[in-house]
Amino acid sequence: MEFQLVIFRLGNELFGVNITNVESIIKMQPITRLPNTPDYIEGITNLRGKILPVIDLSKRLGMAYREATKDSRIMVAALTDVQVGMIVDAVSEVYTVSEDVIEPTPAIVTSVDSAMITGIAKVGTPENQHPVILLDLEEVLSVSDRVVRKRVA
Repeated sequence: MEFQLVIFRLGNELFGVNITNVESIIKMQPITRLPNTPDYIEGITNLRGKILPVIDLSKRLGMAYREATKDSRIMVAALTDVQVGMIVDAVSEVYTVSEDVIEPTPAIVTSVDSAMITGIAKVGTPENQHPVILLDLEEVLSVSDRVVRKRVA
C-alpha cells in the first residue's frame, strides 16, 4: 500500500505526516498569545475568518527552540473535528512511500515521546536515502487540543 507524506524540517531532522491530515500550509502570520497555556502553545491566529490554535511543533516534541525564519510555515492539520496550526522550520515536499520502506522506531534512539512516532521512513534514491520520522498527529495534538479548546471556549 502506498500513501503520501508531507515532509518538513524541524532543526536538522526530517519529519513526515500523512497528507490526508494536512489541510493547508501557510506563511507565518501574527499569533496572539494565550495566558496560562503550556509553552509549546504559541496562541491563536485568524485563518480566513476562523480562529486557529497554533502550536510550536519543535517545543511540543521537546526539541530545541529556533527562531522563525523566512522558510518557517504554519502547517494546518485537520483531525476529526479539530483544526490546529503547527509551526515548522520548513516544508520540503510531498513524497509517496510504500509500507515496505517504513521501519519501527528504535526505542533507544528517539528523544521524542515514542507514542508520537509511528515509524521511520527511508526516502530518496537507494544511493541517497534519508530517514524521515513519521508522526502520529492524533497523539501529537491530543493534549494541545484539550488545552486550547478550554482556553478558546
